[in-house]
Amino acid sequence: MKTVRRLLYRDIVSSVTFVGIAFLSLFFFIDLVDQLDSIGQRGRTLGVAVTTALLALPGHLYELLPIAVLIGAIYALSRLAQNSEFTILRTGGLGPRRALLLLAALGAAFAALTFVVGDVVAPASERQMVLVKAKAAGGLRLSGPGAWLKERQDTPQGPRSVSVNVGGLSADGTMRDVRIFVFDAEGRLLQRLSAPRAEAGPSGWRLEDAESLRWPADDGAVAVERQATLDWPSGLDQAVVAAALLPAETMTTLELWRYSRHLESQDQAAQRYELQFWKRALYPMACVVMMALALPFAYLSARAGGVSLKVFGGIMLGISFVLLNNIAGHIGVLADMTPWMVSAAPGLFYLLLSLAAFAWLVRYR
Repeated sequence: MKTVRRLLYRDIVSSVTFVGIAFLSLFFFIDLVDQLDSIGQRGRTLGVAVTTALLALPGHLYELLPIAVLIGAIYALSRLAQNSEFTILRTGGLGPRRALLLLAALGAAFAALTFVVGDVVAPASERQMVLVKAKAAGGLRLSGPGAWLKERQDTPQGPRSVSVNVGGLSADGTMRDVRIFVFDAEGRLLQRLSAPRAEAGPSGWRLEDAESLRWPADDGAVAVERQATLDWPSGLDQAVVAAALLPAETMTTLELWRYSRHLESQDQAAQRYELQFWKRALYPMACVVMMALALPFAYLSARAGGVSLKVFGGIMLGISFVLLNNIAGHIGVLADMTPWMVSAAPGLFYLLLSLAAFAWLVRYR
């Protein structure tokens, strides 16, 4: 059995590696060509374009690895079936159950690799790519009205509701165009803080060139105060601020979970980040599903089509899986469905489809 495992794993891993390198080369070329028009604008140079295209590769690898597993496994198994090698393995005692377990173990290894790439390498590279673009452009300007954060504070004067607006990020990573609104328990505006620059620390924020406006409760004059530096106590630490300002692709699975819990505790909409968390947590298992989906191709005879036709069918299956996975996410947000069920539905559907096709081929072919 060690010889059979070595034969299958060697062919499948080499095929998946080849397909993965081909996909990454194609996407690197597409990303680089897409950024050529922006060279010379907002500090963009050819070096920045090449760097950002390279930093985008781990994210592409995370998205494409299940499809590469499917295509590579179909190619390797179809080639073994075409050369009658898989038939010899079946004659030698490789039953359907054992073959399924062998491929499931290899799929689990690819799932672990996908998780490491998606949870460690890709978020770090995406965050670095955002910083490279911001440094080249002199800062990162957030779209629309900027990013909004909320928190509740318990003070000796009573509970306070705080809304924070951040306009963008500077090239050194500090926040800019910060506005802070403090409300009492009845929704009355008590204080407004504004600063062109701010930094978030573990115990609070430090505002530079801060301006404070206070509205007294007795309809008196508005108190205006300006300070070069102002320390504002806050529970919004650097992780929460980074999650609100940077794209969701820069967050790890644990950070997505923590940020979604923070939004829920502040009575904010957290479904988008919950859905992203469950997709990130369950997506690596797609490698096991793709491996199970590739196994029925080994039981097709050579008369059922050549290797190229089967590979084309695998490409279509992979595209349909990605399409269904993306559509399910949008439908889940629109229909307010349970995030983990929406994220698990495409994988379960294709797993049942692969097992049904495998059982039918083993029984009737």
